Amino acid sequence: MASWIPIEDGSDFSLQNLPYGVFSTDDLDQRIGVAIGDYVLDLKALAQEKVFAAIDFDSSTLEEPTINAYASLRKSVHHDVRKLMQDILSESTLLGPVLRDHRDRRDRVLVPLSRAKMHMPMHIGDYTDFFVGLYHAQNCCDIFRPGMGLPPNFSSLPVGYHGRASSVVISGTPVHRPRGQIVLNGIPTESLCQKLDFEVEFAAFIGRGNKMGSRIDVNEAEDHIFGVVLMNDWSARDIQQWESTPLGPFNGKNFCTTISPWIVTLEALEPFRTTPLTADPQLPYLNQDEKQSVYDIPIRVSLENDSGTYSVTECNTKHVVFSFAQMLAHHTVGGCPMRPGDLIATGTLSGPTRGELGCFLEATRNGIDPYEMKAQFSGKQNISRAFLEDGDTIEFKAQVQGKSGLGHVGFGACKGKIVASA
Repeated sequence: MASWIPIEDGSDFSLQNLPYGVFSTDDLDQRIGVAIGDYVLDLKALAQEKVFAAIDFDSSTLEEPTINAYASLRKSVHHDVRKLMQDILSESTLLGPVLRDHRDRRDRVLVPLSRAKMHMPMHIGDYTDFFVGLYHAQNCCDIFRPGMGLPPNFSSLPVGYHGRASSVVISGTPVHRPRGQIVLNGIPTESLCQKLDFEVEFAAFIGRGNKMGSRIDVNEAEDHIFGVVLMNDWSARDIQQWESTPLGPFNGKNFCTTISPWIVTLEALEPFRTTPLTADPQLPYLNQDEKQSVYDIPIRVSLENDSGTYSVTECNTKHVVFSFAQMLAHHTVGGCPMRPGDLIATGTLSGPTRGELGCFLEATRNGIDPYEMKAQFSGKQNISRAFLEDGDTIEFKAQVQGKSGLGHVGFGACKGKIVASA
């Protein structure tokens, strides 16, 4: 299935993808759009044109400045809207003329990506970060608890903590180096962070929530997930290390978390399912019927500064022991109410080799062994880092090939530049 809109071979936004985002332009207010090739399909304008009239749903949800209301609708509505968009954008269906052959409408609803300013796609009420990456967990234990191995609860439940929703930002937002309390020469000291780090993560937006006191069944949990984004959970390792015993992450994690701007639906990712690593939950509420419950998506990380651009690592979303459905089932087992726009994340997605580690903490053994990064362009020297420096830009990208070679599914960039403390 090909589109009548020209789509470059390397585009993240093929007809197989159609991810949702929120954008504005100099002439248009903040609104919901879908990426296709080098364009954004303006869903507010399409809804006002009554293009979705044949689908039984409240199309005014597509005229909102965030995706929350639309995301909370039934999964069957999202499927029908996606199918209609594919039909009107396809060169080989009867609905192609709905947009293709109406020049005035086409000019109104197709906005060049180059003109679009991206915004947070959903209002995030709550954000929870899990710790389900097996290799990351093993490496952290080796660094901070040598010889003790993984805690006994790691394979029994998705370990997590509640994060700070107000500091989740869209790709391109500057990252201010945080200040906090660290230990220097054995003395607690207020200081700029000396060990600023990135973390490669994958995150899911909740669409349909649950009532307080109820819980979400693991085999129905995917119906509550609207879609997924790339996430960089920036981390102040020295602040985090000092404050995390005995309770957990606080100021070392709450200063900035970056997400990619486009929400990719689970339907678009269906061809890329695979099995999680080793989890075999013994309690029934975590037993998921769908065994291919996670996704095989490589995430490439680069670092750019005034000296050049460097390849850092390649992680993969499959390096986890629990799925998003299991995370959500565990999150609500006690009756916790989830709401549209809540965000849940995997934790760091490290792989088994040094070139697949998802943060400098692991790659450098907490700064002891600097990590060499390869220059992406000839004539440039490789560089080494223990942790991030001011002026460094970290970018995550992920793209997978669609079924039968029919276009790519990608996320756009998840990017942030380190700047001096505010």
